[in-house]
Amino acid sequence: MDKLVIEGGRPLFGEISISGAKNAALPLIAATLLAPGLHTLRNVPNLRDTRTISRLLESFGACVTSAADGVMTVNADNITNLEASYELVKTMRASVLVLGPLLARFGRARVSLPGGCAIGARPIDFHLQALQKMGVRLELAAGYVDAVVDGTLQGAPIFFDIPSVTGTENILMAAVLAKGTTIIKNAAREPEVGNLVEMLQAMGADIEGKDSDLLTVRGVSRLKAVDSSVIPDRIETGTYLIAVGAAGGDVTVNNCRPNHLPSLLHKLRSAGLTIEEGDTSIRVVRNGPLKSVDVQTRPYPGFPTDLQAQIMALMAMTDGGLSVIHETIFENRFMHVAELLRLGANIRVDGRSAIVKGTGGFTGAKVMATDLRASASLVIAALAAKGVTEISRIYHLERGYDNLAGKLRAIGARVQQMPE
Repeated sequence: MDKLVIEGGRPLFGEISISGAKNAALPLIAATLLAPGLHTLRNVPNLRDTRTISRLLESFGACVTSAADGVMTVNADNITNLEASYELVKTMRASVLVLGPLLARFGRARVSLPGGCAIGARPIDFHLQALQKMGVRLELAAGYVDAVVDGTLQGAPIFFDIPSVTGTENILMAAVLAKGTTIIKNAAREPEVGNLVEMLQAMGADIEGKDSDLLTVRGVSRLKAVDSSVIPDRIETGTYLIAVGAAGGDVTVNNCRPNHLPSLLHKLRSAGLTIEEGDTSIRVVRNGPLKSVDVQTRPYPGFPTDLQAQIMALMAMTDGGLSVIHETIFENRFMHVAELLRLGANIRVDGRSAIVKGTGGFTGAKVMATDLRASASLVIAALAAKGVTEISRIYHLERGYDNLAGKLRAIGARVQQMPE
């Protein structure tokens, strides 16, 4: 197991390029199960999670190849196994995304209940209830979901109590080969869902309502293999923007989509940062004091829950200001608070709210990563801290950030990755 050793207090300057989005790549890889032939996916990030889902597809019998330039090919002609084992699924909740395409194409699947970061329950009830409406018979036993379709999936009206991203994606992939029409109400609107819709449409799916909360899917009899590209990672983009805000400096973030981060950019400007948006770039400059802002996470286009820990680290650096950060998506997403306190933050948790009083900065210490985005908040704090910070259990970071240490070094950070 490795750790990061970061010498803080150095402003960041230069340019950085954003990788493909983890949360877009995973459903696109799963969607290749829907059609035989050779699929080509571009801009796939080199992450622990993308490697895990690749191994999962290989366990089904698919042939998966990955190249250093981010190009992945998948041939799902010869699927011989329809079970997603616990050993592969336990480390990544997104593994449940194979359920929809397996049922759509093969009529049955056995999928282990998912694992991943311990940030909340994140139940898959939404997925299962919707699939039952489409004619799926389900049995939960020994930690697995056994799902069978008698005949063909049937289109149905689906309503999500909350706009579940993976729920929307799973039902989309199930519905494209179903008989009849499926209407998904209160669908998730995240750009990653839109990326999946674009791929499915290129495969021959009949889908209306992209980027809206009402998706209409008319089932077709077959789909074809396609050449698709993963959108840039808006969470990686936001993490680096916040890092520059914390450490100071002047950095241009390239290969990103500013229109995917409306709420974050508004908050960063309110916090005193200079933000210049290009078509595919964002320049961030900090040359003055930070201001406190309140944040409430919301489904897209609201403030992303996946950037809540990072902006909390930034707010902890204001000079005596007070911020209230309210988490509405997950019930257990403040585990990074205890580690930020070790670095000198002043944060009090009250239920789903964190009250952050700025202390002006951090001091280096030994800390431990608890989940993917919590790890990123510790990196941000360490970049701004006086002295040296050691972050252990960074395998969490490797699930969602492609070459984080290398990219930070390229803009002037002193970061080393070494064995614990």
